[in-house]
Amino acid sequence: MPALQTQLDEITANTRRLVQAERLEINENAVAELFATGIEDRILPVGSRAPEFSLPDAISGKPIRSADLFALGPLVINFFRGRWCPYCITELETWRELYPLLRERGALFVAISPQTVRQSDFAVQQHALRFPLLRDEGSELAEKFGIAYTPSPAMQQYYRSILVNIPFINTGQNALKPATDAAWRLPLPATFVVGQDGTIRFAEAHADFRVRPEPADVLAALS
Repeated sequence: MPALQTQLDEITANTRRLVQAERLEINENAVAELFATGIEDRILPVGSRAPEFSLPDAISGKPIRSADLFALGPLVINFFRGRWCPYCITELETWRELYPLLRERGALFVAISPQTVRQSDFAVQQHALRFPLLRDEGSELAEKFGIAYTPSPAMQQYYRSILVNIPFINTGQNALKPATDAAWRLPLPATFVVGQDGTIRFAEAHADFRVRPEPADVLAALS
């Protein structure tokens, strides 16, 4: 299997061939503006304690508690923007293939996004994901990890122009109603490894959504 970043770079290259330059510039400016906020410096660092959580599962709708997961082993937590993001789906599919290896090491994996349970259910079914997808409504847990943000007005308009209706994806609300900031909230794509004692062993998040940690580095934090 090619390195994850190699796969993501192919998506970027294809996008640059197909998308108009002025549209690409909106994305580039949004990434630069988000990076300039210093958000990458605010993520919970290695050695800190991970926030506890109880979030609904995509398939059952039942709450999944972090305390119950830690009772079974260390946890890899992946925050993703939504099933509308090809970079996120490529990353989740990579972890789908690596999931048996992760389980051999006694660890568990959960993927968390603000999208509705219904959207996550679609993602599980369409991409044959083997691990829980959990809903973080309003990106409240992402905020505790230091990775939540609201896209700029220009980026919101860009998403609308390409028919990515984030408020509907995140809340299911009628597209004709004004969207709240909470409906637009997204997490930085991020991966944390948390030991059974709740201590963060690995933490990586990027303002540039096209960059993700290599799974090999994540798995190394479990050894």
